[in-house]
Amino acid sequence: MGNYTTILWDLDQTLLDFDLSMEHALLAVFAQYGLAISEETKARYDVINRSYWRRLEAGELTKEQVTVGRFRALFEELGITHVAPEEINADYQRELGNVFFYIDGAKELVTLLKEKGYRQYVVTNGVNTTQANKMKLSGLDAVMDGVFVSELMGYPKPRKEYFDACFAAMPGVSRKECILVGDSLTSDMRGAENAGVASCWFNPEGKAKDVEVRTDYEIRRLEELMAVLE
Repeated sequence: MGNYTTILWDLDQTLLDFDLSMEHALLAVFAQYGLAISEETKARYDVINRSYWRRLEAGELTKEQVTVGRFRALFEELGITHVAPEEINADYQRELGNVFFYIDGAKELVTLLKEKGYRQYVVTNGVNTTQANKMKLSGLDAVMDGVFVSELMGYPKPRKEYFDACFAAMPGVSRKECILVGDSLTSDMRGAENAGVASCWFNPEGKAKDVEVRTDYEIRRLEELMAVLE
């Protein structure tokens, strides 16, 4: 074991493939309400959804304003008036929590790290009930030492206050021995910077770094994390 003994994992699009879960949930709820959905509609929802979560990260919106507001914005664009955004969001969150898809190598890596004695925690902005279901179904709840969902911590990632609350719940864990691994520059890497911990950007597509934020390491495949840790 090298400099780091504790890994703070982002969940969606780092350990679990959120894009696949999102597509499943969208198709399911649109069918449930008898709504047609095209590739353009899915793409537009994705854009709106990401923009709303970034506003949460910036402290501009609450979690409920994000989850309901994204469907309200989409329905306004599509001219849908007979389905309540609140209702479809509730069903969408349920569907999101009913499925999981591992990112390649994720299950094997977290299992290996547990066997090697690393402490592992999930740090996520997702909806609590959805994340709890996915953690249980995927078996990650048995691997992780803890899960910190922003709505239960009182602040969203990447706020310093969020991470202060996380560390208050991890007695005996020092920040210098922690590394945060995630795919988002604005949420995860900025969060690591605000928390005062090392950061590892999971960037499987080799995207250009378009945000001014510190990244201590960058990996394309999750298994590359072992070289960072050892």
